[in-house]
Amino acid sequence: MINDAHLSALDQVPDPDPEETGEWVESLDAVTRAAGPDRAAYLIRRTYDHARASGLAVPSVLETDYINTITTAAEPELPGDEEMERRIAGWNRWNAAAMVTRGSRYGLGGHISTFASAAWLYETGFNHFFRGKEGPGSGDQLFVQGHATPGIYARAFLDGRLSEAQLDRFRQEVAGDGLPSYPHPRRMPWMWEFPTVSMGIGPLSAIQQARFNRYLHHRGLKDTAESRVWAFLGDGEMDEPESTTALGLAGREGLDNLTFVINCNLQRLDGPVRANYKIVQELEAKFRAAGWNVVKSLWGSAWDALFAADTTGALVRRLGEVPDGQFQTYATRDAAYIREHFFGADPALARMAQHLTDQQITECFHTSRAGHEPRKVYAAYRAATEHRGAPTVILVQTVKGWTLGPGFESRNANHQMKKLTGAEFRAMRDLLELPIPDSALDVDLVPFAHPGADSPEVRYLQERRAELGGPAPARRVHPVALPEPSARPFDSLAKGSGEQEIATTTALVRLLKDLMREKETGRRWVPIVPDEARTFGMESLFPSAGIYSPLGQTYDPVDRDMLLYYKEAQNGQILNEGISEAGSMAAFTAAATSYATHGEPMIPLYIFYAMFGWQRTADQMWALADQLGRGFLVGATAGRTTMTGEGLQHADGHSHLIASTNPAAISYDPAFAYEIGVIVREGLRRMYGPDAEDVFYYLTVYNEPKVQPAMPAGPGVEEGIIKGMYRFRGADEAALPSDAPRLQLLSSGTAIHWAMEAQRLLSEEWGVAADLWSVTSWSELRRDGLAHDAARLRGEDPQAPYVTRVLEGAPGPVMAVSDWMRSVPDQISHWVPQEWHSIGTDGFGLSDTREAVRRHFGVDPQSVVVAALAALAERGDVKRETVQEARTRYGL
Repeated sequence: MINDAHLSALDQVPDPDPEETGEWVESLDAVTRAAGPDRAAYLIRRTYDHARASGLAVPSVLETDYINTITTAAEPELPGDEEMERRIAGWNRWNAAAMVTRGSRYGLGGHISTFASAAWLYETGFNHFFRGKEGPGSGDQLFVQGHATPGIYARAFLDGRLSEAQLDRFRQEVAGDGLPSYPHPRRMPWMWEFPTVSMGIGPLSAIQQARFNRYLHHRGLKDTAESRVWAFLGDGEMDEPESTTALGLAGREGLDNLTFVINCNLQRLDGPVRANYKIVQELEAKFRAAGWNVVKSLWGSAWDALFAADTTGALVRRLGEVPDGQFQTYATRDAAYIREHFFGADPALARMAQHLTDQQITECFHTSRAGHEPRKVYAAYRAATEHRGAPTVILVQTVKGWTLGPGFESRNANHQMKKLTGAEFRAMRDLLELPIPDSALDVDLVPFAHPGADSPEVRYLQERRAELGGPAPARRVHPVALPEPSARPFDSLAKGSGEQEIATTTALVRLLKDLMREKETGRRWVPIVPDEARTFGMESLFPSAGIYSPLGQTYDPVDRDMLLYYKEAQNGQILNEGISEAGSMAAFTAAATSYATHGEPMIPLYIFYAMFGWQRTADQMWALADQLGRGFLVGATAGRTTMTGEGLQHADGHSHLIASTNPAAISYDPAFAYEIGVIVREGLRRMYGPDAEDVFYYLTVYNEPKVQPAMPAGPGVEEGIIKGMYRFRGADEAALPSDAPRLQLLSSGTAIHWAMEAQRLLSEEWGVAADLWSVTSWSELRRDGLAHDAARLRGEDPQAPYVTRVLEGAPGPVMAVSDWMRSVPDQISHWVPQEWHSIGTDGFGLSDTREAVRRHFGVDPQSVVVAALAALAERGDVKRETVQEARTRYGL
């Protein structure tokens, strides 16, 4: 009997024909009584599949049975020579294991088991799918799983791109000719495109790379229609938050140029990924919910007969209820154990097992996984490349350590196992049927093996790659110097703001707008904002540049009648990533490396709350350096004290310290608009000029409105801005006696304004002559000093560091003040010839007015004066009583 109340609770839409609905429900009840719940559930699934295939709008089912998505009957034929491909894979497996084992004699280690499980996932792609860069377009982009790197090197050795000597220098890079342990474009810029071993960054970067490919295409900058992004990931890696943070973006934007291949060997570094659950089912639900097409490729051909005999559904049901930890145990136990604990759980399965030999059972449970069979991998890949309208994830099951022997396969510790014994190599040779004689193995050091440069295997491999567009993975850079922008945008900043008060953030945004209007290079700018454009005054770009959306604007924006309305467009130039600094950094990286990935140099400018940059996404910024990215990172609302009322979580006083740890980061803390113009112009020259460098710029800008002065006249100002410091304003010596105490006051960013007021107070109230220096980059000054020291250690006689030269002979002690913790300016103290003193904003931020917070940290103008007098008192240039007098006068 139909329960009308229950149905109404499920569906608030009025039922136009309750009688028909009741007949459907009664039919389902009858099937359940007559054939059992499994049969009823099967009919529901088949009906649902038919409805979806017919185009009916039915809700998504998040989880399907624990079986292959593609049936055996639906698998396409594997093109090419399967036996030849098996031999090629065998050589690669051998050399990957030999490379790591040989390196172990130096204690260098390496990873063997990951590639052993994933070999066919890569080989099938290289033989049939991955497009190279010598064909039309940009080729495919491959995000190789970091721990599988030895297998990729082995393949490059087979096709002649790497020598045996290079393989033997795996993880030995100091001499310059070794192979990095993981994919590193900075170490092997001709081969690797993407650094992936910092887990979680690869999946996020791959999604944003696929999106950026579409962005270039929609803006008419590059035809990327034939480029596909392939990301090879581990099931354990998917626990990283970054791995799944952008799944919704990929599904929402229908990125069918993207394929995730997740190697589900059910193991992470220490043990099972989900010992008491099922990681494949969990991932399927997560990806389906995000709008992805999911292809499960789990069971090898040895299971086909078992599924054909499963007329009751007992096998499928049992596979769905066994947790991963137990399945790993089955992979290492004998047939008797599997008969008792797997098949013995259901009478129907026990009867099925009676017709199976022990060998059949162990083959199924020990080794027969879809990821070890090229035909099944090919079927999954072809389904992914043919699917339209959504990205595809392939959940493919393998055995970690497969072909390495029972000592490795499915063992919890196999990730840390670095070498095979001689006996294990012999067993591996026999299993792979490699023509390696025993005499070659009767040595202490296992040899590399190669069938010969003119062998059928090598010719076949090279022919397949030639047909697919050349070697892969490969990175190609075709130098394209961008024209230098006109002087007009920079001249505007050099003139200053007159009497108008503007923040340096505003000055930067005005410069960006002008540069985006440049005829030759304007379209190459990629403004990136994490949902804070209005905070930074960038909403004026919305109607002119547009916000990128693959759908354009399918609605009437609420502010359509306003001048600065929210405009989305398919050819929009701005990437507004929503509230995701990680997503924004991944988008920045894709744009920053477009000069290599697509041969199209783009100029990304990513502006963000400074506190939410280096502190939150420094790992991605390190990967950006690995990937040789170029562009401008802008930390806005910078400094510890400029964010009135926001407090601790928003108060950045340390990003420049973190940035200084990155060798590729060129960091500046400009105080004035004209300094920003000089820095950006120099950055464009260094990153996009004829001799482009693999660096990126980090600028901090402030939200504090101030009158922006004109650029001072005279020699050395522009050079000083670029090198890191220049004398902004000398002491008013005419107003003071010749024997007045002297001081050198160094400051950066917004602190220059406190220092200017302190300079006035020191002169007018205390008779101290202070020269004021604008320090645009503490870290660049330090880098110059370090280079000087290194040259001296090499026996050279270098010129003194820049900071030493410009301060040489300057009278009095040096006093540094900034809106950063003291360790930021303290970076240069080693090369300052005078006595060094610094004050800063160490500690946690807090909420209040700017003035109150600066007084709290002891960096307001009056506090600077007291600190300066204390430095002079240590030298005897002023009386010690003067310091206390100043403290009392200023209420400190």
